[in-house]
Amino acid sequence: MSVIIDTGCANISSLKFALERLTGSVHVTDKPESILTADRVFLPGVGTANYAMSILEQKGLSQVIQKLTQPVLGICLGMQMLTTSSSEGNTGCLNLIPGEVRGLQAQGLRLPHMGWNTLAEVADHPLFSGIPKDEYFYFVHSYAAGLSQWTIASCEYGNRFSAALAHKNFMGVQFHPERSGQRGSQLLKNFLELRL
Repeated sequence: MSVIIDTGCANISSLKFALERLTGSVHVTDKPESILTADRVFLPGVGTANYAMSILEQKGLSQVIQKLTQPVLGICLGMQMLTTSSSEGNTGCLNLIPGEVRGLQAQGLRLPHMGWNTLAEVADHPLFSGIPKDEYFYFVHSYAAGLSQWTIASCEYGNRFSAALAHKNFMGVQFHPERSGQRGSQLLKNFLELRL
C-alpha cells in the first residue's frame, strides 16, 4: 500500500489521482501506524516551510517520518522539508537529506519560478529510469536546495539548484510529477517500482 502523508497544507488530490491511475489505490493519512507500515510514502507540501513543519510537529509526524526505512518521496515543499533547514522563516526541517534550502537567486527572473522547465545533469538514478535528458517538468516555488553530493538532477532558473535529491531511502523532487504529464507519470511509476 502506498501512502500520502496528510500534511494538512497540501493540495493532495492531483497526486492522489495520478497514483490511482498507476496503482489502483492509495491511502491519504496522518495516522502514524499507517505511515510506518506503508510500502511507499509520499510527502507532499504546499505553502511555507515553517507552517508545514509546525503542522508535522503538531500531528507528531516529524519523528514518524524520521523513522521510515521504506522509500519516501518528497514533492515540492515536501522535498524541502526532508533537508536540514530552510531560510524561509529560519525553519529546522527533518534533517534526512543534508543541505539547506534558500530563496531562489533568480537574477531578475519572475518569482515564483512557475511553469515548465528542463532538467540538467540528471544522474544515473532509478528515479529517472527511462526519462530522457532535457525533458520538461512543472515547477512552482520560490525556495530551493543548493547543489550538493545528494543532487540527482538540477535545474537552471537564474542560478542552478537541486531539482531532485536522494539520500538512502529518502528522495525528493522540487517539481510536481503529478502535473508533469507522461514524464512525471514515469517518475512516479519508477518510484513505486523502486527496490532498495
